[in-house]
Amino acid sequence: MAETNRTEVYVYEQVVILSSCVLSFFGSLLIICTFARWPDLRTTPRKLLVYLSVTDLLSALSYFYGVLRSFDSDSGDCIAQGAISTFANTSSFFWTVAIAIYLYVFIVKSSQRQANNLVLYFHLISWGVPFAITVAALSLHKIGYDASEVSVGWCWVNIQAEDRVLWMLLTAKIWEFIAYVTLPVLYMLVKIHIHRAHAALSEYRPILTSSPVSHSPSSMADRKLTIIPIIFIMLRMWSTIRFLLLLTDSPAGHNPVLVTLHGIGNTFQGAANCIMFVLLTPSIRSRLVAQLCCKGQDKHWRSESVSQNRASAHTPSHREENTSPQTWENNEG
Repeated sequence: MAETNRTEVYVYEQVVILSSCVLSFFGSLLIICTFARWPDLRTTPRKLLVYLSVTDLLSALSYFYGVLRSFDSDSGDCIAQGAISTFANTSSFFWTVAIAIYLYVFIVKSSQRQANNLVLYFHLISWGVPFAITVAALSLHKIGYDASEVSVGWCWVNIQAEDRVLWMLLTAKIWEFIAYVTLPVLYMLVKIHIHRAHAALSEYRPILTSSPVSHSPSSMADRKLTIIPIIFIMLRMWSTIRFLLLLTDSPAGHNPVLVTLHGIGNTFQGAANCIMFVLLTPSIRSRLVAQLCCKGQDKHWRSESVSQNRASAHTPSHREENTSPQTWENNEG
């Protein structure tokens, strides 16, 4: 049965997906390193992004090993790799949604304290639930060789398990479906709030309307809020398509193009986050360039950040609601 249903993983597919794993690994590592390097970046939203990057880094490593080995049977390292990728992948879903919830509470509800109070629950849920699911799957021998039915060389839910579809749902797909719905809704609500806040602010300060909107912090935040759920869906949809094709016993699930897109989508999340929140974030990109080209500039960044923090410490608290979109954008880049 396993051999009959096995999806062939070609060498060129392995090369492409392994490259995606490497990019995701270094992208996640860069997010973590920038957070550790510059203390003023250690805001709560950026911390949540670091936790997400840890899961993406772990996913990249486990998927890299799985694709490189291209398992063809159950083995100890197959089960170990499947368990690690199951935990990291599921945890990544939870942290992705957690960031959206945090931003919703922080910006729309205008309550930084309430948002910060949620972080403990984010940890309990985003680490605890994936860990419990993975332990349960291991204990019941549900993780193992899956003949690349809904994977690309790596191990996931054992193909011999009679209830493998149920465990595919529990170990990834149900959380993926929830994220598909939750992320667009939350980010759309945040976008609507930013638009309303910007419109209200412009009404009382007409001079703002004469400034280039495309370069304003709220405009940049608005674009990112649009891109975040789109990128998530674009990366994850190929895995979902193959899962749905499996349910219908369609041979289209073995299509090499679809298999390659699935492999890239599952492994590129860390690189995508790095591009959006590091390389395309001017303030952080400038610091990296300064760090690489002239280390003296780093001292300038530090003194400037200290000055900004001191100035913000004397800012009246009632301004938090009006500047929350800009504050988030400054925190994120």
